[in-house]
Amino acid sequence: MSTPHRSENKQAKPANKGLHPRNLHNQGYDFQGLVNSLPALAPHVKPNAHGNLSIDFADPLAVKTLNAALLNRYYNIVDWDIPEGALCPPIPGRADYIHYMADLLKPDQANIKLLDIGTGANGIYPLLACQIYGWQCVGSDINTESLENVAAIIANNPSLKDRFTLRTQHDKNHIFEGIIQAGEFFDVSVCNPPFHASRDEALKGSQLKLDNLARSRGERNAKTKSPTLNFGGLGAELWCKGGEQLFLKKLIRESQQYSTQCRWFTSLVSKADNVKPAKKLIRKLGAVDVREIEMKQGKKITRVLAWTFI
Repeated sequence: MSTPHRSENKQAKPANKGLHPRNLHNQGYDFQGLVNSLPALAPHVKPNAHGNLSIDFADPLAVKTLNAALLNRYYNIVDWDIPEGALCPPIPGRADYIHYMADLLKPDQANIKLLDIGTGANGIYPLLACQIYGWQCVGSDINTESLENVAAIIANNPSLKDRFTLRTQHDKNHIFEGIIQAGEFFDVSVCNPPFHASRDEALKGSQLKLDNLARSRGERNAKTKSPTLNFGGLGAELWCKGGEQLFLKKLIRESQQYSTQCRWFTSLVSKADNVKPAKKLIRKLGAVDVREIEMKQGKKITRVLAWTFI
């Protein structure tokens, strides 16, 4: 397990990223230190327009290698990799979600069991939860290729073997059914829902992100190509019928059926307009506590909805 006290040393410094106080990435990226941890990152690190070391965040290989370096240096995870086109998660933001879940579960942080719905090919939430807090984790997904990739990551990191297990969701119409077993109890479930309603919508979203990156580098009217590569996602990672709104509705409705088997159900909500109807449905189904947790990374604000029937 990696050492959370490194974050305690950083708490005295002003956080310039707006991340959770325990987040190890509050001071930005130490690219020289990351290159020392993973030399494969070196070819991607160059001075940016401001003279600071950085990478090209529109280059999928650079972003993936940065992730591998961050996981290696700060979380003692080696040989992390994802297939081409798979969703490449921003590590600081994903770590934030886990830290806020730890706050939600206090003071009962010992022997925590976490369920990750749609763990993807990256397995990022259980990996971080295992390494930061030593939690027991289950990752579920409908895509067997994604689960095979996460299984390879676990195999490369023997300390994870007894703490991170994988389960296949065989029915696309269900989320918890077939995953939460009879007599089983989880302290928290986490989820990063597919937020687009179609492949075309996902491509447009990726193109917008790439164009914004180009503008931030001072490239006017720059049209980047192959938007699928960097902000990618294998099928269900990025889109599903009805998009985020319908997925949240299914997640919430099905959570009621497992209300006694999970203390806190949670989900990222990327679209602000989806928060109010989701809260309304949660209350209608009898949740006794509903919380909206804001997470900040620079100017970007994301939110987590958390609810419990217990």
